[in-house]
Amino acid sequence: MKEGKNLVIVESPGKIDKIKKALGNDYIVKASIGHIRDLDESGLSIDIENGFKPEYVIPAEKRKVVAELKKAAQEASSIWLASDADREGEAISWHLFETLGLSAENTKRIVFQEITKPAILSAIDNPREIDMNLVNAQQARRVLDRLVGFELSPVLWRKIQPKLSAGRVQSVALRLIVDREREILAFNNEAYYKVEALFHPEGTADGTLVKATLDRRFPDMESAREFLERCIGAKFTISSIDKKEGTRTPAAPFTTSTL
Repeated sequence: MKEGKNLVIVESPGKIDKIKKALGNDYIVKASIGHIRDLDESGLSIDIENGFKPEYVIPAEKRKVVAELKKAAQEASSIWLASDADREGEAISWHLFETLGLSAENTKRIVFQEITKPAILSAIDNPREIDMNLVNAQQARRVLDRLVGFELSPVLWRKIQPKLSAGRVQSVALRLIVDREREILAFNNEAYYKVEALFHPEGTADGTLVKATLDRRFPDMESAREFLERCIGAKFTISSIDKKEGTRTPAAPFTTSTL
């Protein structure tokens, strides 16, 4: 097979050299450098009356990349879409398929989780079709971003100050933070008192002390003092002792969400 007959398209130019080395001279590798299509920035670019259909355009800065990829695809007998394995990567592969005018007969979707020769060769041996569920998930995310930002940001400019932005995620996160701060500000601190005691068990001569904490709280110092006065001269006994084995493991490392 002559060089250039297999075209592999990845997202990042940084992956090209390693993939070329793994696949050899029968493949050429080019990068889309991320998305090649997006919603037009000049308007809403969503047909709300027809199922919220997005209206895509090729940004000016991507036209040269698209032209180069289209030329390479026309000269290749097989095209391998190797964008990332997440919903953004799946959408990039779909946009490439649509924009470059590719055909299902000579186009294959491959994914790999690491840039190693075994992983890349395994992906070549196990191609699949473009996952439209992932593509639609990405499109829904992009449409929501545009609808929320496009509609709400101008409200912020009018009501608060220019250049503020609203978003599908940031606006909701800000609401959560504001609600929690309001809860903190509205919280009324209430002081309370608890009673702890050190007991010297009968029959021990080694100075052993047993610490105990009363399982109730007192609203003020006077109530706690009255309780202690009633305890003067009282005799305390241990009603039961429970012994059990347990294990303690360290907390799992934080992820972005748990942090």
